[in-house]
Amino acid sequence: MKLIAPAGPFGAVGALVLAAGLLSAGVVSPATADPDSPSCGPEERALEQAGDNFATICDLPGARLAGIEPAQPRVRSGQIDRSRNMRQVARVPLAGAFTDDGDYGTDLAFTGKYAIAGNYEGFTVYNIKKPRQPKQVAQVVCPGSQNDVSIYRDLLILSVDSLRSNDTCDNQPASMGLPLPLPNPDSWEGIRVFDISKPAKPRLVTSVLTECGSHTHTLAPAKAGRTVFVYVSSYGPSPLLPNCQPPHDTISVVKVPVAHPERSRVVSQPVLFPDGGTTGDDYSSDTSGCHDITAYPKRDLAAGACMGDGILLDIEDRAHPEVIDRVRDTKNFAFWHSATFSNSGRSVVFTDELGGGGGPECNKQVGRKRGADGIYEIKKNSLKFRSYYKIPRVQSDTENCVAHNGSLVPVRGRDIMVQAWYQGGTSVWEFTNPRKPRELAHFDRGAISDRNLVLGGSWSSYWYNGYVYSSDITRGLEVFKVKARWAKKAASVKQSVFNAQSQPSFNG
Repeated sequence: MKLIAPAGPFGAVGALVLAAGLLSAGVVSPATADPDSPSCGPEERALEQAGDNFATICDLPGARLAGIEPAQPRVRSGQIDRSRNMRQVARVPLAGAFTDDGDYGTDLAFTGKYAIAGNYEGFTVYNIKKPRQPKQVAQVVCPGSQNDVSIYRDLLILSVDSLRSNDTCDNQPASMGLPLPLPNPDSWEGIRVFDISKPAKPRLVTSVLTECGSHTHTLAPAKAGRTVFVYVSSYGPSPLLPNCQPPHDTISVVKVPVAHPERSRVVSQPVLFPDGGTTGDDYSSDTSGCHDITAYPKRDLAAGACMGDGILLDIEDRAHPEVIDRVRDTKNFAFWHSATFSNSGRSVVFTDELGGGGGPECNKQVGRKRGADGIYEIKKNSLKFRSYYKIPRVQSDTENCVAHNGSLVPVRGRDIMVQAWYQGGTSVWEFTNPRKPRELAHFDRGAISDRNLVLGGSWSSYWYNGYVYSSDITRGLEVFKVKARWAKKAASVKQSVFNAQSQPSFNG
């Protein structure tokens, strides 16, 4: 099997870290690895600015499974495996400026009749008034991985976690020195704020520098609605990074005045791990910041997925979130990646992004408990583990597959989630009984290639007003319909805006 590394803005760095990820997943054994390939030392860590697909893998020891037997997937390249109750109804391919290798599609956010999809090179605005006939209405070139997106009223927030030459959209990767490029001390990374009051003509309003950049971000609106606080998650500190020094056990909180977004600024940097965070072992990750936080503003709660830790936060004081509980799973969780609450707020699902999104982790050798979801009940502000969920279909050794971004489906009295699994496709599953999760629907394509591992698949799969929308890394925007009684009921719940990391409360 060959590794196809991206030829985009990351070049040899992406290839290096991807190769490390395959080693961690056990696809390429140490005995067969290229002896001339450098290890992931401090210099390589300084270059980990590319995004989920391969940036984090130097930090992920993973499971070294040398000598594994080839996986036997249910479908091959060009084939589709889907449940009878789920089918694709539309697709808009990546187009225009986003068609080069490495121009990967990332996260999604929704407002009214529009969906906005992030891309390593900027973002795209789609009109989804007719979900079966979505149309591109704007494309903004503004490089800076990952360009994860969130929306509040007429404001669009973007995360930038790669060092750029400046804070505008007319920028270049910022590095200096050869043969190993080192960070430019004058470089920029953080969040960008756009005015999208005219969706066909987004306008950059301001940018805010944040420590270690912004891998992801989360919106926590003030209760009066005049201000939105942005929780900026970032990680991977290094002595070589002027704006990202160890230990970095914090998040950045940016205050965005809705009427004057140009005044946005960092107002606090709460320390979440005063004891220094978890020290990883040969499987689990060190904790040096958070990967993602999901806020549940109505309940003044948030759940943080922070590399080696899962945390529960009190966000009643929006500018100063406080950790109220912390859990670890050093046996089965390699990298705490993201979180989703049940509608009642009594349960939370954490995801484990084993392999950093770049490895084939959905096979019998890895097993059903690693690279999976961990379901926890919240009892008196304490997290109690109940079970794991992982898609039941074996994927091939040429498919990057692991738990990734998803959202709750608004069904009264039930906890149903739709979730992306990269090349494992989209799974719709239920955790109403947190001890016995079960799958309800799925859509899964065969590998992009049966011979080579090519990065791809669904980055995010979210429910919005009766349809499942997927941002596919290489295929663009895809739309699915689920046919079931519960899906029909969920379709009656209409939303005017949706950000998966700022969870709304359905049905009261």
